[in-house]
Amino acid sequence: LTSMWSLYGAQIALAGVAREAGVRLRLFHGRGGTVGRGGGPAHQAILAQPAVSIDGAIRLTEQGEMVAAKFGQPASAHRNLETVVSATIAASLDRAAPLGVDDRFGSVMAELSERSMAAYRTLVYGDPSFIEFFRAITPIAEIARLNIGSRPASRTPSNRIEDLRAIPWVFGWSQCRLSIPGWYGVGSALDALAAHEPDAVDVVRDMHTRWPFFRSIVSNMGMVLAKTDLAIA
Repeated sequence: LTSMWSLYGAQIALAGVAREAGVRLRLFHGRGGTVGRGGGPAHQAILAQPAVSIDGAIRLTEQGEMVAAKFGQPASAHRNLETVVSATIAASLDRAAPLGVDDRFGSVMAELSERSMAAYRTLVYGDPSFIEFFRAITPIAEIARLNIGSRPASRTPSNRIEDLRAIPWVFGWSQCRLSIPGWYGVGSALDALAAHEPDAVDVVRDMHTRWPFFRSIVSNMGMVLAKTDLAIA
């Protein structure tokens, strides 16, 4: 939640700087297969970007296994290119000021982001035995030995989570069916918001109805939770 919200705000800020400097901005999005690495339906993801950040052009890289899945056959390649082009055109025609900027949506989103990140970091960094748990429950050691990546699993030869690259981190959680990077902390944030600001529940419903950015996040999280199996984990 926090990474998506941070990217949303950064894109709006970059678009403003480029506009003031008279520079045409084209953002380059790296998209992974899993939601924890920026994955999810491309059409929905493009429409979820702030309107000011797409002006007739967007650049994407599909990562890893998604290249074969989306472009391995002419029919699927044609279909996926169509969805990307149509979403880019639709997003470029939207000239309204982006939602979530100095409004109630933005303040609620900022609170959800702060609370969910606090819960996530408490889990990952608040318990000294968590790294041992992570390495025991996921096949991270086996993933690190696979000679299929362009870079080592860790930036340095240490056991620290901070040194682990995003791909093995997310892939490891996917393999044990927990997918923690895609959902953990958001439920706690929503519960806390409802407890402290009951009127905010209606705002969240309105955000889901009117704001493609928030609707995309909830949709992707629902997909991740559908794939999560605590019994297997």
